[in-house]
Amino acid sequence: MLTAVNPPGSAWPGVSQGVILKGSGVFVSTGHVGASADGEIVVSSPEDQIVALFENLKATLTAADLDFANVARMTCYVNSFDDATMATLRSVRARYWNQECPPSSVIVQAVLYDPRLLVEAEVLAVVP
Repeated sequence: MLTAVNPPGSAWPGVSQGVILKGSGVFVSTGHVGASADGEIVVSSPEDQIVALFENLKATLTAADLDFANVARMTCYVNSFDDATMATLRSVRARYWNQECPPSSVIVQAVLYDPRLLVEAEVLAVVP
């Protein structure tokens, strides 16, 4: 059985931000981006956008009674594999995980759903 997970005030009606696969001990998220609470893309800086992405992931994990310590894998889709984007992504990620963070993949995606987006990320987590 699947149980939808959405943080309070989710700005994406009709789309679950995550799902718990009951009985399996697995949580799967949808792609999260650096959007504000009202759904607007954060464009003040690349760092601000990536922090917003991680904060949105944190809110979804919290709604599932999980946190970043439960995450077993992260997949990031970037619009460019340039040094600046990757350095910012690594720097922000280090604020949410210690250096023993879970395996991560980075995939260059030709186009994300909004051209202002730098990164979209999804996670797979363990439900205790």
